[in-house]
Amino acid sequence: MGEQILKINKVEICAESFGNPKDPAVLLIMGAMSSLDWWDEEFCLRLADQGRFVIRYDHRDLGRSTTYEPGTSNYTIVDMAADAIGVLDAYSIKQAHIVGMSLGGLIGQILALRYPQRISTLTLIASSVFGTEMEKLPPMDQNILNYHAKSTSIDWSNQEAAISYIAGLWKNLAGSKPYERERIYKLAKREVTRAKQLPSRFNHAMLQGGGDYYNRMGEISIPALIIHGTEDPALPYEHGLALAKAIPHTELVTLDGSGHEIHSEDWEQMIESIVKFSSQ
Repeated sequence: MGEQILKINKVEICAESFGNPKDPAVLLIMGAMSSLDWWDEEFCLRLADQGRFVIRYDHRDLGRSTTYEPGTSNYTIVDMAADAIGVLDAYSIKQAHIVGMSLGGLIGQILALRYPQRISTLTLIASSVFGTEMEKLPPMDQNILNYHAKSTSIDWSNQEAAISYIAGLWKNLAGSKPYERERIYKLAKREVTRAKQLPSRFNHAMLQGGGDYYNRMGEISIPALIIHGTEDPALPYEHGLALAKAIPHTELVTLDGSGHEIHSEDWEQMIESIVKFSSQ
């Protein structure tokens, strides 16, 4: 149906859908500092071909959604959860299957606690527990933090430099499966081309809020599917195991050799798992 700008919670959210609106809805929620582009269009189409109405969208400060001055904090993670519900409202969807990656998985947990009547199933990809327990789990690889530190020296008005930086970040997030350079650069170029204000992405680093939902994973009554790579350098595999233990009704799908990514070699297994889980 093409991209459209939705007026939600006094901001603009850019969203795009695939498939038949009469099919069960799947809302894809991407991670921090990552636009809707990283839900690869082919991935979305394949999921839609399995009888799902698929929606992807840009968070605030990304893509064509509302952006704020770089270096400012204007919303909380709970506001981002409300944005997700606003997307469902805009599409007149009463209940959806939520698929969240990384930060999107944390948002998914808030959704399951705050709006349980709107959520059918919860799929958490490369994510972690929402609460203080996360601090006890293995930390992010230092190489990723070092790479992020380079962002201050990037000329974001230089398209080639911006594309190279974003693509390089995904290389740092990869596991041992082959780095898909051509595909990643293509997606990075698309993100850079679409973005209203690229430096605003780093506002996500200051994201706060959600304390009312800390350490409440045991209260989630919605079935949850945990998908996690064994070589995730951002949120190591132990984070996925902790999620599977913390949420009462879970299934765990392990992606051998995968990192903090949605590698094309995993698409078939991921889509099959999501479709099967959301059909129960």
